[in-house]
Amino acid sequence: MMDSSNHEMAVDMLRCHLGMSKQEALEELGLEDMPSIDQQVVNSQSQVANDA
Repeated sequence: MMDSSNHEMAVDMLRCHLGMSKQEALEELGLEDMPSIDQQVVNSQSQVANDA
């Protein structure tokens, strides 16, 4: 699982210096398919429930 905070500076640089939207910056970095934090929590909780 990727931590989006690891890429936040790169996203911010693309947004500020090149005027990209957040979605455009994520696509440029190849991160457009990253699940949201909420989705990561749901996935983790589901996995824990399945392991129990």
